[in-house]
Amino acid sequence: MAEQGESGIFVGGGGPDYGLAQVLRPDYANRHGLIAGATGTGKTVTLQILAESFSAMGVPVVLSDVKGDLSGLAQAGTESFKLHGAFTERATRINFTDYVYRAFPVTFWDLFGQQGHPVRTTVAEMGPLLLSRLLELSDAQEGVLNIAFRVADEEEWPILDLKDLQALLVWVGENRKTLSLQYGNVSSASVGAIQRRLLVLENEGGAGFFGEPALDLEDLFLTDEQGAGRINIIAADKLMQSPRLYATFLLWMLSELFESLPEVGDPDKPKLVFFFDEAHLLFEDAPKALVDKVEQVARLIRSKGVGVYFITQNPADVPEDILGQLGNRVQHALRAFTAKDRRALQQAAQNYRDNPDFDIEDAIREVGVGEAVTSLLERKGIPGVAQRTLIRPPSSQLGPITDATRAALMGMSPVAGKYDTVEDRNSAYEMLQARAAEAAREAERAEALEEQAEAPEREFRAGRRYTGGGVSRSTSKPARRRSSRSDSVGTAFAKSFARQMGTQSGRAVVRGILGGLFRGR
Repeated sequence: MAEQGESGIFVGGGGPDYGLAQVLRPDYANRHGLIAGATGTGKTVTLQILAESFSAMGVPVVLSDVKGDLSGLAQAGTESFKLHGAFTERATRINFTDYVYRAFPVTFWDLFGQQGHPVRTTVAEMGPLLLSRLLELSDAQEGVLNIAFRVADEEEWPILDLKDLQALLVWVGENRKTLSLQYGNVSSASVGAIQRRLLVLENEGGAGFFGEPALDLEDLFLTDEQGAGRINIIAADKLMQSPRLYATFLLWMLSELFESLPEVGDPDKPKLVFFFDEAHLLFEDAPKALVDKVEQVARLIRSKGVGVYFITQNPADVPEDILGQLGNRVQHALRAFTAKDRRALQQAAQNYRDNPDFDIEDAIREVGVGEAVTSLLERKGIPGVAQRTLIRPPSSQLGPITDATRAALMGMSPVAGKYDTVEDRNSAYEMLQARAAEAAREAERAEALEEQAEAPEREFRAGRRYTGGGVSRSTSKPARRRSSRSDSVGTAFAKSFARQMGTQSGRAVVRGILGGLFRGR
């Protein structure tokens, strides 16, 4: 049984003697899927063999490497590997006659730019909804952030990086009274809270994610010279230390694909397959608006040729409305030690089409490592009968590659050098800084003219006059000029901005890593 071809992707062997091929049909692969199971039951290997099969079929893949061991996809397995005997024995048992070791084309990415090519986007492309989720803002703070984005759009101030957003928030804070009349309440407390959350994000290393050059989505759809789809591996072992950033980053990438790709209907095979590991992080404490957005993407992105596969420990981690969109399922073992675990196990079993040969709930509890209960879509999109399935062994290396091998592969990458150097084009920070400088110069000129106009009067008051006791000079001092109430908003902001730039917090604003607003500008 081949791993790919007219019959589809060979996932493993099911049935009484594991001789019944379990096949994922390419024309239904974009109807999404779920890989679930407790820690250590084989979810990562299942992800690996699916990525291999899609790549061999010419379909590019995007996946996150949470544990750091999926880089082995770039290197062929070897006969010297300790599990070689077990792998070949399993391949024979499930009639996987085409089993050979091979490597697959891989592109490494890393939000921090350490284990892969840097991944960046602009603050504007992230948008206020995802950014509010990332910063854990309240409803009132999210409202202020929306106002800031609206003002930047109207004034044509590109918001590319955190430095741009920080400068914009200073402007919003200085002009909150005027903005409150037009858009609703803008409080200094909300502006300050957003600034503090931005500082936390910067300290966590998230500032590097915002800037230019931004990721070109076309670079995720590349194939090699033989037509194999490139596997885009996003290093996530360090990124997982900031789970909210991890989830928001992957959701942003998925949303960008949804918004940019054209409709293709029902293709013979997907244009791209996206694996979302540790999917529970996406939905923990997520506001309803965000969950609704994920549901919308899951429901509609399949018509654009993209398949989305969620990997998580328990199917209950995924909201029911989204779970109902996942047609292809691989359920590894679930442990039921508590009453809550037993309810979750029962719920997981109810999501499968019954098999008269065994009890599904018992099977999910009993399957061993590398074994799973599978249900893959059949002709006309009908869910397949649940089967106890031995998952096929991987063709690529099981485990990570060396740092030297990774560096060599990155040097030969088709995007090598494209994203290495940060660009800092004219954007909101520079525009507001220029406006502040010009307003400051105008204020200085106005003050100079006013002083010139007051000079004769000062000279008259300071002139020599007869006092009856000799000649003396008047000791009266010229009245101090009041600040004009007619100062423009720009002038007032210039003074505040100049003061802020002289403080330590002002210098922190300048230190931000740079980036840009709308790609078309």
